[in-house]
Amino acid sequence: MVASAAARPLVTVQGLDGDMSTDQSTTVTLPDVMTAPVRPDIVNFVHAQISNNSRQPYAVSKKAGHQTSAESWGTGRAVSRIPRVPGGGTHRAGQAAFGNMCRGGRMFAPTKIWRRWHRRVNVNMKRHAIVSAIAATAVPALVMARGHKIENVPEMPLVVSDSAEAVEKTSAAIKVLKQIGAYDDAEKAKNSIGIRPGKGKMRNRRYISRKGPLVVFGTEGAKIVKAFRNLPGVELCHVERLNLLKLAPGGHLGRFVIWTKSAFEKLESIYGSFEKPSEKKKGYVLPRAKMVNADLARIINSDEVQSVVNPIKDDRKKDVSVG
Repeated sequence: MVASAAARPLVTVQGLDGDMSTDQSTTVTLPDVMTAPVRPDIVNFVHAQISNNSRQPYAVSKKAGHQTSAESWGTGRAVSRIPRVPGGGTHRAGQAAFGNMCRGGRMFAPTKIWRRWHRRVNVNMKRHAIVSAIAATAVPALVMARGHKIENVPEMPLVVSDSAEAVEKTSAAIKVLKQIGAYDDAEKAKNSIGIRPGKGKMRNRRYISRKGPLVVFGTEGAKIVKAFRNLPGVELCHVERLNLLKLAPGGHLGRFVIWTKSAFEKLESIYGSFEKPSEKKKGYVLPRAKMVNADLARIINSDEVQSVVNPIKDDRKKDVSVG
């Protein structure tokens, strides 16, 4: 399915209102990165590893559970020898302390901040994961399976003209999304805003929402950032800084991506092709699929295979003896 969905040699650039007539209905060549093999196993692993790098270290207090002068009563009292809180006149006096089995005691193996929080991932594996996530954005089935609303989108991958990078007002950004059929997905993200369940709502994470489209632009300092940044669920990223956390949120392939023409044309130089290495990433060549065509039945029944396969031998000797 990946090969059939992204086998088009050309992709139409969707024109916007106000474009010159010469800019309408232009096409760009589909980069090889869009036909790279989709590897959810690599994407899931790399996403899990690099998402650990943003964790904030935590630990219990060193004093927790030990802020009392409890001592053991020793033997001969017909009670356990665990340390007990001294004194009298209160329920706390005589209660066991310090142990992890005690109420008010410390935990077992108190957490420390010098845990190995971060994870190192091989550079080539991270590049393979990003390439795989980019290729998945060109497969409509994967994008729809992720929950994006792309029924009105004219083509996948979706490429718009560079005039979108000059958009500065949010009202104009909404107009652009409506022209290319992507506003349904942005509206889905807007309507999904809700209050987070659990304690996170007390910790500056009160609201949650679904992910909308990812807008990838190719001009540094483009005005498009201001136009789209206030739309709920809509994210932006420069093509030279594509991030797996944005291309495959949660480790799930198939993010709905809107490319500008300049960003789409840069993919070939950034990630290279199957024969030519990347111009930006030293020595990186796109990974090849194990099989060009995964349809085994079509391969086996093809004329090329059947012409060299020996016919079925049926020279078995039949036992005709009567018992």
